Amino acid sequence: MCRFVLYMGSPITMDTLVTLPDHSLIHQSYKSKEREEPLNGDGFGVAWYAPELSPEPAVFRQVSPAWSNRNLYDIARVTRSHCILAHIRAATPGLPVMETNCHPFRYQRFSFMHNGYIPDFSCIKRSLVGELSEKSYQKILGSTDSEHMFAIFLDQFDKQEGQDPKTAMVEAMRETIQRVLSLMKQCGIDEPCFLNLAVSDGTHVVVSRFTSGDPKRANTLYIHEGKSYRCIDGVCRMENPDKEKGAILIASEPLSQDPGWDSIPPNHMVVADVDLNVQFVPC
Repeated sequence: MCRFVLYMGSPITMDTLVTLPDHSLIHQSYKSKEREEPLNGDGFGVAWYAPELSPEPAVFRQVSPAWSNRNLYDIARVTRSHCILAHIRAATPGLPVMETNCHPFRYQRFSFMHNGYIPDFSCIKRSLVGELSEKSYQKILGSTDSEHMFAIFLDQFDKQEGQDPKTAMVEAMRETIQRVLSLMKQCGIDEPCFLNLAVSDGTHVVVSRFTSGDPKRANTLYIHEGKSYRCIDGVCRMENPDKEKGAILIASEPLSQDPGWDSIPPNHMVVADVDLNVQFVPC
């Protein structure tokens, strides 16, 4: 299982998520608290938006562990954005550790990342690929179940003609999950899947917490809302949590010990727009 964090709100430097908090993503890469295996050392990636320069996100990914990559520390220290996605990878056994398998994945204005897995993915892969459009198929560069789900999402988004972007993203995410469940059923796979999926276009975010098994065993996912998330003298916290709209954090594990981190209900999606209006909707 992997770990990730997504931020949207007033611009912050990336280190506010990646290096500075007492349980930052760097710390989670070697000392995760809510996984049986604490290591997430099979690569990392960050995506961030700079809308004044381009509608498409920038992405930096490496196969080295996040804790030992000096470039990540330097980039995080000086990179500021209103929308940041960061991910540390624990590779599914049997899948190679290579840059194209590191998250987040990007296509045009979308960035996408995943925590979890599809069991026996090789069984459904042939059918899944056969259903993809040529455009989505051609953008797959790696071998993960995650990137293949991103391709499904892109196709499903294109089918949402006439919908506003937020609604189209929600429906595309819901249809992505349903396609995975349908393909698993066709293949006779009874083991549960775990699909914590996050996607953004820099203006909206949709993040799922889903499992086809016992909801109580869904991978962890938290949300933190408030005026701003700040790190001062080594202490990171959300100002005015749950009282003002200025920042949203969605993370596999809380980054800091301040109050206000709430668990997202299993088999629900968190949906937020540029005005930081937050909704919880069923998957």
